[in-house]
Amino acid sequence: MQMKGAENAPFLLQPAVKASIWGGRRLKDEYGKRSEVNPLAETWECSTHPDGESLAADGIYKGLPLGEILKLHPEYLGTRCGSGGMLPVLIKLIDAGQDLSVQVHPDDEYAKMNENGQRGKTEMWYVLYADQGAELIYGFNRTLSKTQLRDALNNKTVDRYLQHVPVRKDDVFFVEAGMVHAIGEGMVIAEIQENSNLTYRLYDYERTDKHGCKRELHIEKALDVVNLQSAVHPRQPMRIMKYKNGYALELLCRCRYFQVERLLLNTERYRDMADFKTGGGSFQVLLCTAGCGSLFGKERIIHFFKGDSIFVPANSMPLKLHGRAQLLNVSV
Repeated sequence: MQMKGAENAPFLLQPAVKASIWGGRRLKDEYGKRSEVNPLAETWECSTHPDGESLAADGIYKGLPLGEILKLHPEYLGTRCGSGGMLPVLIKLIDAGQDLSVQVHPDDEYAKMNENGQRGKTEMWYVLYADQGAELIYGFNRTLSKTQLRDALNNKTVDRYLQHVPVRKDDVFFVEAGMVHAIGEGMVIAEIQENSNLTYRLYDYERTDKHGCKRELHIEKALDVVNLQSAVHPRQPMRIMKYKNGYALELLCRCRYFQVERLLLNTERYRDMADFKTGGGSFQVLLCTAGCGSLFGKERIIHFFKGDSIFVPANSMPLKLHGRAQLLNVSV
């Protein structure tokens, strides 16, 4: 829907898609992702990263990469993103049909010094689905030395030192750079992270791809950045629901890199629509994780469904939401 004077209007995003040996079918079957990629492991819902950039799926910029749109309109990012003009986050949906590799990410300082000025990677997971008995790896169950970890990797005994954590739908996990981790089989996760694609694999279960090749490991870099201290067992954060007319809102995560809220929308008539507050401070990205609804602006309507993502410029027109849906609202 192209409209004159709607340059600062929100728009749907078309994600980049990623295959991996550990992917599955849930993103296609349950989240409406259309792709020939098989197995579909990840969709990069909101991304300007060169390894997978999302596109505008409607509006006056339909078909343009998000990065190009933000170069044309750096004000869309808002004042809290600084003067760099770069989208600071990357938002994904992840379908773990099998266990992901045991891995770790560098922090900003290490990445800047050793990865050509790239960002590090701190991330947050929101669990959308989990099989009964699903678990993930979160840190070590005891403090190790580099020598002990190297020996365990060489001897294929590293699992005895990893902390396994049961997972349920609606759980939240904050994973700082340096924390060894792995998403386990049988879950779908929304991941909000720094705008980075730096992953150092420590262990990949001796798996091979369809060509019989093992995936690359990054042992030395991983040993440089990994936190070897015993990890505290992650507890679910205290979450306070704030109820408004037609919707409820709860904060899931706030850190120096991003803020994530869960919005539960339940409106039936126009007069009950929820006001969606925008301002110049930050862009917002709405990721619909359940249900469906509509976003209304001046001369602009976006109908969204489970799995859809909407980019809302920081200086967007006044907006209202309507429908029965659950959404993640990401900003900085």
